[in-house]
Amino acid sequence: MLDLSAPLLSSGDYARELIHRQTRRLGKLQAEVLADRDPEALHQLRVSLRRLRTALSQFAAALVIPDAITDRRIARVARRTGLTRDLDVMRAKLTASWLPMLPDPERKTLKPVLKQLERDRQMAFDGLAATLREGPYLKMLARLHKWQQSPRFTAIGARPLRGWLFEWLAQSIGGLFLQTGWCASDPHDGSLHDLRKTIKGVRYSLEVLEPFACPALGGWVADLRRAQDCLGDLHDLQVLAAALSDELERDLARAVPTLHQAIERQQAERWGEWLACSELLLSETRRRELKNSLIETTA
Repeated sequence: MLDLSAPLLSSGDYARELIHRQTRRLGKLQAEVLADRDPEALHQLRVSLRRLRTALSQFAAALVIPDAITDRRIARVARRTGLTRDLDVMRAKLTASWLPMLPDPERKTLKPVLKQLERDRQMAFDGLAATLREGPYLKMLARLHKWQQSPRFTAIGARPLRGWLFEWLAQSIGGLFLQTGWCASDPHDGSLHDLRKTIKGVRYSLEVLEPFACPALGGWVADLRRAQDCLGDLHDLQVLAAALSDELERDLARAVPTLHQAIERQQAERWGEWLACSELLLSETRRRELKNSLIETTA
């Protein structure tokens, strides 16, 4: 176990520890995902893939990684997990949250839709399972394990992490507040989806360095999680509505009016929460607090 309190802990050694945690976790989760008994295993696999990508990209300047280990290859697997996970979430929302409140005619209308979602989910999972068993993915994991046994670092990677915290943190935050999604006035604006992915990446990057940061940075991690959740709920509702409309080949307001009203109501609630959250995060006071927390962490 790496001693995080060691004053001379290098950026490279810390990055190696982060990569080790996720590659080990991916190996443990693979059998559970392929067994397909609990959707939580797939969710955790997806999270581990994201955290692995974060570690490799965030500390790229500190690491000398084999060319065969690329973000593109990890992203390919992540996309497969995303499609299957989205269908899991969609089916769960329909069966657990929406169906019990609907009148019988609307439930009957949705029965063929649920059957089609099950077929789509099975096809998506079959593609994911094939990817997890494929040579390229397994070889990439094997190369990562081999690199961890004899890791190579750049000159920056060999230097003490604490002396470079400001640079790693500042790089993580980057142009977060310059994203156009912050100014979106419509919940269907495509820039909100891009902003959600950016917020998620920043949150993961800050969480990585949270053990070394001042307490105020932890507050920002929590705020970013809330912002991500708001945008994630909005996205899920929009995907659900679009998928139902496509399957029913009719306007939702006519085909399933009760469900349509419930989706619209929840979307309005989430949109209101997002507007309040974004206004707070964009305020000069909160942004100044973030800057001060970076300085305090590295003081």
